[in-house]
Parts: sequence; structure tokens; C-alpha cells
Amino acid sequence: MNFHLNMIQDKIEFFEAHDLETLEKKISEKIEQNTAIMLEVKHVSHQMSIDYDKGLKWYSAVVHFKYKA
Repeated sequence: MNFHLNMIQDKIEFFEAHDLETLEKKISEKIEQNTAIMLEVKHVSHQMSIDYDKGLKWYSAVVHFKYKA
């Protein structure tokens, strides 16, 4: 039986929350987890949208992690 271990080179994760603080907390926790597997943040993109009927804000973010050489 042969095992082949491949390093993760790139990883993209999506996050969403109703407030900015919660979104920030989710991203920070994931950064800590991914640092343990040798991934660092390469790029972050974020967006806010508003549900005008309910008056709620919705925050989302995409974080691109890349292997730390």
C-alpha cells in the first residue's frame, strides 16, 4: 500500500455574516488554522449588500490562501 501526500498549493474560502465583527472573527480563526498547514493569505476580497425590504446588511468575503514556501 502506497501513500502519496500532496501539499495544498492554493485554497480559496468563502465567508459571510450579518455584521463586520463576526466576519472578521471567522476569517481570523481560519487564518490561524491555515497557518498550521503552511498556508498564508495571498488576497482578500469583500463585499457588502443590503436587503432593503428587511433593512439588513450582509457582509461576505473571499480569502485566497497560498502555500508558504
